[in-house]
Amino acid sequence: MADGLAHDVVREQVRKRYGDIAEKAGGSCCAANTCCTPDALGQPDASVKLGYSEDDLNAVPDGANMGLGCGNPQAIAALKAGETVLDLGSGGGFDCFLAAQQVGQTGYVIGVDMTPEMVSKARANTAKNAHGNVEFRLGEIEHLPVADSSVDVILSNCVVNLSPDKPQVYRDAFRVLRPGGRLAISDVVAVKPLPPQIKASPDAHCGCIAGAATISDLERLLVEAGFADVQIRVKEESHEFIKDWFPGSGVEEWVRSAEVEAHKTAPPACRSSVATTGEGPNMDAQTKELIAIGASVAGHCQPCLTYHIAEARELGVADDRIQAAIEVGHMVEKGATAAMREFAKRTVGIPTGQAVGCCPDTTAKSSKSCCG
Repeated sequence: MADGLAHDVVREQVRKRYGDIAEKAGGSCCAANTCCTPDALGQPDASVKLGYSEDDLNAVPDGANMGLGCGNPQAIAALKAGETVLDLGSGGGFDCFLAAQQVGQTGYVIGVDMTPEMVSKARANTAKNAHGNVEFRLGEIEHLPVADSSVDVILSNCVVNLSPDKPQVYRDAFRVLRPGGRLAISDVVAVKPLPPQIKASPDAHCGCIAGAATISDLERLLVEAGFADVQIRVKEESHEFIKDWFPGSGVEEWVRSAEVEAHKTAPPACRSSVATTGEGPNMDAQTKELIAIGASVAGHCQPCLTYHIAEARELGVADDRIQAAIEVGHMVEKGATAAMREFAKRTVGIPTGQAVGCCPDTTAKSSKSCCG
């Protein structure tokens, strides 16, 4: 409970700070009377230094680019037409609007932000350009208002470091990604352990410094959440703009911007069950996936079932065949349960035909008793 309360305090500090930024239609992450330099953060022109082009800046509605990032996740996302994209901490909608152009009208982009003022600002920006494939939702990135296995790509720009519960951020990101989905995140990471006075500073936290995870911790969190192919690339040149965030504090010694990539793949057990079942020349890919669906049901593996149903549909397997495979899995499951029950009876010396409950086989059942 204590951790939960502490997390809420941090979230409220961040929510208030960024709510103020949204209402000022710009500004910075810095509070008044702190060592944080207002001109260093929250400036739209700074986005060019982060890897965005002038064309990117001109392609979005006025007010969408708030200069609050630490990199360019678009550059590593490799977005494709028709994909569904989720932006964690979408702010004024800058990355969402750029993503919307790449996925086209057959794709869809969802921005999630916990600050009501930011969501209102982003929705107003949407109205300026009548984007029909972009939506902004109010919510916390630890508890996303997004359905399971519904997103192809997750973007985020300098936001995850602000969360007081990063393990939950990545667990929920894994939940909403489809099998084969990917993370493409720009964030601040700690290249050295942060000094206690920095970690304890609310201003340093809201300024994207104090909440930075170490690279080893970030790798561990991603793997524990279920991600594979984890790559974290530190951008050493980023110290040049980070040093301007808190001049004279030396924060650039401890943190850098980094690109974070990872994939949601099927659990290894799911794939091995297919690989060891009839890998013969006469078994086609559809049949393998149908066998895997049945095995997933019998083995009570929900992630496996989700993955193999998606694979089967991708291969053009009709839903009635998928349903038949599910039924076969149920039959196998029931058969295995019955066999185990018989084995248990034999192990304790009970004849297999003898009843164990309150109703012996020779007893007439009555609808008014427990045996009815």
